[in-house]
Amino acid sequence: MKLAQATNRRRFLAEAAIGSGALIAAPALAQSMVDLHLPGGPSERPMTSAFPGKGNMILQRIHPPLLETPMSVFNGDVFTPNDQFFVRWHWADIPTAIDVEAFRIKVHGAVTRPLSISLAQLLKLPRVELAAINQCSGNSRALFQPPVAGAQWRHGAMGNAKWLGVRLRDVLDIAGVKPGAVAVRFGALDQPVVAGGPDFAKSLSIDHARDGEVMLAFGMNGEQMPLLNGFPVRLIVPGWYSTYWVKMLNDIEVLAAPDDGYWMAKAYKIPDTPGANVRPGQKDFPAVPINKMIPRSWVTSLDEGQAIAFDRSIPLGGIAMGGDCGVAKVDVSTDNGKTWYKTVLGPDHGKYSFRRWDAQVPLTHAGPTRLMSRCWNTAGIAQPMTPIWNPGGFMRGNIETTNIVVG
Repeated sequence: MKLAQATNRRRFLAEAAIGSGALIAAPALAQSMVDLHLPGGPSERPMTSAFPGKGNMILQRIHPPLLETPMSVFNGDVFTPNDQFFVRWHWADIPTAIDVEAFRIKVHGAVTRPLSISLAQLLKLPRVELAAINQCSGNSRALFQPPVAGAQWRHGAMGNAKWLGVRLRDVLDIAGVKPGAVAVRFGALDQPVVAGGPDFAKSLSIDHARDGEVMLAFGMNGEQMPLLNGFPVRLIVPGWYSTYWVKMLNDIEVLAAPDDGYWMAKAYKIPDTPGANVRPGQKDFPAVPINKMIPRSWVTSLDEGQAIAFDRSIPLGGIAMGGDCGVAKVDVSTDNGKTWYKTVLGPDHGKYSFRRWDAQVPLTHAGPTRLMSRCWNTAGIAQPMTPIWNPGGFMRGNIETTNIVVG
């Protein structure tokens, strides 16, 4: 991103028809419908390109905007195009324009030098670029059985990008963190739409915030960040779920005590059990805030329900992620997990990035066929066969199945 672009007010005034009076009903937005093959509920969703800065996306919700990336997109480059990168907001009151000359990030709390940083000042700090996956905590929630409440995503509430920005640590060093600080809380420009609703804010421990990887990003895949993905600045927390990746970031507060706000103390909590797994209906289990991501992988070269001609072997491809560390290997199966075959991994763009995998695999019969992929990360953790369950529909990470028909 060029500095001239970043400081040009005309280029950075982002106008978007996402205000409460600008969007019309979902059926009118739909150019077509797509079947997400969801168990136990309505599977069809509208496809739309009616949102500013976005191409053809799966429409999950209008207010606030929830747009899912079609799985076919992930069979291209491992970096998700900006115009098809998923969108998830918590509150529907989102600014439709940003005046970058007036925009400021407030840094306050347990610091020796409170700051009000302009975008131009931020751009003068040393820049870093990092490839990292942004994945919703509830990605694949629609596959939980029995079903749970919440956005009914299939697998497309995720994306991978090269994020350009500055280290949060550098900003905190300028402000001067006071001894005894324990956490950093991040606030944003979106506002509650109900009286008394809690402002969206998330926090990280002080050591995590200062680890040199957490970023304030203004660039995405070599371009200006789209408004719907957090323009002008969003927090990047590599290896952690996207609830921490605060969009339209405008407030950084250093805390001298743990964050007891709603979005940390009550929302996005997972069972403090192995794999965040509990029995359906189980209550009174210990819970902790969701945090690190886990390994996952998907077949992307063939679609769910696709029919293909029989051949003794077929090419198969997909993507994998290691979670909070890199991808070590991916195996695939065409016989419901009885036999596993090695894959060839594509280029390594960093431990937080998607990694492409490809293989030539045999077909043993015609008819319905289940394709599976299994990822091991560099910490030795592999995807389990059995799905977990929890009431939030968070952290699904089991081996996924793509069902095809071989003719």
